[in-house]
Amino acid sequence: MRGRQRVSSREHILGHDKDENLVRIPNAKPCWRRSLRHVIVASLSSFLYGYHIGVVNETLESISIDLGFSGNTMAEGLVVSICLGGAFVGSLFSGWIADGVGRRRSFQLCALPMIIGAGMSATAKTLWGMLLGRLFVGTGMGLGPPVAALYVAEVSPPAVRGAFGALTQIATCLGLMGSLFIGIPAKDIVGWWRICFWVSVIPATMLALFMEICAESPHWLFKRGRTIEAEASFEKLLGGVHVKPAMNELSKSDRGDGSDSVKLSELICGRYFRVMFIGSTLFALQQLSGINAVFYFSSTVFESFGVPSAIANTCVGVCNLLGSVVAMILMDKLGRKVLLLGSFLGMGLSMGVQVIAASSFASGFGSMYLSVGGMLLFVLSFAFGAGPVPCLIMSEILPSNIRAKAMAICLAVHWVINFFVGLFFLRLLELIGAQLLYSIFGFCCLIAVVFVKKNILETKGKSLQEIEIALLAQEAN
Repeated sequence: MRGRQRVSSREHILGHDKDENLVRIPNAKPCWRRSLRHVIVASLSSFLYGYHIGVVNETLESISIDLGFSGNTMAEGLVVSICLGGAFVGSLFSGWIADGVGRRRSFQLCALPMIIGAGMSATAKTLWGMLLGRLFVGTGMGLGPPVAALYVAEVSPPAVRGAFGALTQIATCLGLMGSLFIGIPAKDIVGWWRICFWVSVIPATMLALFMEICAESPHWLFKRGRTIEAEASFEKLLGGVHVKPAMNELSKSDRGDGSDSVKLSELICGRYFRVMFIGSTLFALQQLSGINAVFYFSSTVFESFGVPSAIANTCVGVCNLLGSVVAMILMDKLGRKVLLLGSFLGMGLSMGVQVIAASSFASGFGSMYLSVGGMLLFVLSFAFGAGPVPCLIMSEILPSNIRAKAMAICLAVHWVINFFVGLFFLRLLELIGAQLLYSIFGFCCLIAVVFVKKNILETKGKSLQEIEIALLAQEAN
């Protein structure tokens, strides 16, 4: 009787759940609040990326005076760009690191060179000390974005994955704006630039420490055969009632695909060539649109019309942040593909405005308003689509067994083109003029519209496994 009562009582509880809850729970969406805190911690890596991109903007003049290379444009250019070299190296190895030690440990490894490099830069007595510190920081900058894209895609509920992906772009904007505001006193206070570097140690340390209490990616755990830990991770991220459906979904595409079995040759010229081509081309077109040329040299354009650099940087930063917020709101409503198409189209039109501003049709105040307005519209258009979407959509459409390594290679392409655009922009501006150069950027934006329309699959609201299965079916057809 006691045994029957226990069973009866348990059946009564489960029956109550089954009747009233389990009928509707499978259709209920996981609570996004559970995974939000993990995504926010991961976004600290994006904040640091933005901060270190902008930290030398206001401080470069003071650094060059204190370290004795004032007036040496080559040395100043190296201080700005050497971190891009480090970022290329960090990005290239990020996939192997993320697959080898997991997403959480990769974030901590990303924070380590940023802490060491920031300390080296802050205490530098010579140009070489500064360059070495910036190189260290760059490796962390390269490692952070691909791991953040992987982690956010793998821990977010499908219904809000787009919004959470846009959070990393917002974090980048906040880091960039934060570095610009902190750097404002650098021209008036001797040695303030050292404080600017020391400040970055705080979020880097927070990233390393808080990752200890964050959930590991259940996709990575499952791929390593650690099923029980994957279930525990899903419970932490989605809630207990969603663990079994999530594990069933995960097993559909991850069955028997070990990450170690994928060779580099398969990624570059093997069966994964098409998806790698799509990813690399999307990142290449993002950079060939001229966005980083605009970011790097917007102050020069503003100052040519008598606008102080502080106001110029603030305007660009606000437009970037506003566009990122719009992306977060619309990403899971309109979809990734719509935002990409609208973004590249808006950027192309903005470059058209810049071409008109540089022509003989506009002069005086008309030229100023068109040039400044076109630049701000370009940044705004970039921020709501071409900025946040490529990293997110590639982390969604890449098959699980190659996701980390493929992201690493695609982002390495991004860094290479970023470097060359920044290197040759001013030289090309002198050789061919603003009209032709902006026309080339605008043409690249229009090519991107056609490319996205033809090749990008909409991923809004789908699980990573549903996307993978849809892509396999598409390839089979």
